[in-house]
Amino acid sequence: MTRIIAATLMLWVTVVLPASANPKILHAINRLSFGPTPGEIERVESIGVEKYIQEQLNPNSIPSSNTLDSQLAQLSSLNLSTNELGVAYGATRKVPPAERPQLKLNRIRKVADERNHAKLLRAIESPRQLEEVMTDFWYNHFNVATNKGISRIWVGNYEQTAIRPHVFGKFRDLLGATSRHPAMLHYLDNWQNTTPNPNPKAKNRGGLNENYARELMELHTLGVKGGYSQKDVTSLAQIFTGWGYLPANTKKGTPFTFYFEPNRHDSSPKTLLGKPITGTGEQEVEQALDMLAKNPATAKFVSYKIAQRFVSDNPPAALVDRMKTRWLQTDGDIKAVMTTMLNSKEFWAPAAQRSKFKTPLEYVVSAARATGSNIEETKYLNGQLNGLGMPLYGCPTPDGYKNTREAWLNENSTIQRINFATHIASGRGLSSKPQPINSVNLDRAISPYLSANTKTTIAANKVGLQSALMLGSPDFMYR
Repeated sequence: MTRIIAATLMLWVTVVLPASANPKILHAINRLSFGPTPGEIERVESIGVEKYIQEQLNPNSIPSSNTLDSQLAQLSSLNLSTNELGVAYGATRKVPPAERPQLKLNRIRKVADERNHAKLLRAIESPRQLEEVMTDFWYNHFNVATNKGISRIWVGNYEQTAIRPHVFGKFRDLLGATSRHPAMLHYLDNWQNTTPNPNPKAKNRGGLNENYARELMELHTLGVKGGYSQKDVTSLAQIFTGWGYLPANTKKGTPFTFYFEPNRHDSSPKTLLGKPITGTGEQEVEQALDMLAKNPATAKFVSYKIAQRFVSDNPPAALVDRMKTRWLQTDGDIKAVMTTMLNSKEFWAPAAQRSKFKTPLEYVVSAARATGSNIEETKYLNGQLNGLGMPLYGCPTPDGYKNTREAWLNENSTIQRINFATHIASGRGLSSKPQPINSVNLDRAISPYLSANTKTTIAANKVGLQSALMLGSPDFMYR
C-alpha cells in the first residue's frame, strides 16, 4: 500500500494533462456522463459526437438496461409513495412501545440503503448518463438533506417524482414539483407556515415561517444578488401560508401528501418584487412561482450554475449571458439552455477540457464505471463517499454540495482517493465475490485520458500496481 501511495503521489507532482487525438469525444463523455466505460470511447467515435449529444439530451431514445431494471425492481421501498413510506416506515401502534424505536430505525435504514443503492446503480450502469448527471445536479440545486425528521425517508421519492421527470423540461415545472413535495415542505418548515391570525377553527402550527420563502429566492431562483429584499421574503412567506402536507392523523385526505389549507392561509393583499398579489389562496403561490421562474435574475443565476457544472468553475460571462437569453426566449426550457451551452465555443475550448476536478461522487462512480465490472454491491462505495465528505443526500445545508476544485482538492482527500483506487483495483467492493478487475478493460476506458508522463510512470511499475495507479492518477481526478 505504501509503495502504491508513493508512486501515485509522484504522478501528482508532475502531472501534465494530455493532448488527445479525439479531444471532443473525450470531453463530451467526461462532461455528459459520469465517465467512460470500456468501449464507450469507441462507440462514440463510431456514431459521432453530435449524435451522442442528441442521444443524451433525449434519454427516452436510449434503450434502458435490462440488468439495471432488474436490480432496481428488487428494491421494495423504491417506488413507494410518500403516504406509503410514512405509513410503512413511520411509528406503528401495533408494536409494543419498547420495540417501536428499534423497529422504526430498522425501517428507516432499509429505505436509506435501498435509496442509496439505487442512486449508485443508476449512476454507474444507466446508459442514459446525462439524465443521471442532471438528476444529481437538480437534486443538489433543490437540496433536501436526510438530517431532519421524516424528510429522511422521503428524499428518494423526492428525487424520483419531483426531480427526475423534469430534468430536461421547463424549469417552472421543476420548481412547482419541488415546492409541493412533502420532503421539501418538511425540510424547510413550510408545512408549519401559518398566517399569524388564523381562522379560529385552524390549528396554529407556529405562525409565519420564512425558511422556505428565503431559500426559494436565494438558492432556487433569483440568487443572493437577485434584487429582492427582506420585505419580499416576508411577502413570499405570507403567500405560502397554508401550503403544506397532511399529517398522519388527518381526516381531510391521504396522509403525508401535499395539501393546501385555506384556513391557515393569509388572504390579505401582498406585493412581491414590486408587483401586487391578490388574496386568491392557492393561486397566489402559482402566480409567485411564475414570477420567479420567468425573472431574468433566475435565468442568469441558474444558467451560471449549469455552466459551472459543465464548463468551468468560473464560467465565462458571455456564455452565461447567452444561456440566460435562451432561457428567457424559451420560457425556461432546460434542454434548450443546455443545447446553447453544448454548442458554444466556451464549452469546447481547450482550456475547459479536463479543467473540472471531480467531486467525490463523480470520482467514485467514474472509477466503478471504468472497471467495466458487474456492480452487485454498493455499500463500500457508499461508505467511501461518507469518508470523502460527500454522503449521498447528506449535505446538511440547503445550498447543496459545491462542485469546484477548491471545495474538494486537499491532502487528506487525495490519500483517501488513492486508498480507494487500490481497493477497487484489487476487485473488492463491487460484488459479493471479489475478482481482480480486467486491466485491459480499465486501460481502454482510462488510457486515452492519461498524459505521456503518467503512462510512462505506470509502465515502470509492476503489472499488479498499474490498475491502482491509473485509478489514482491525477489525470483521472479531472473531467
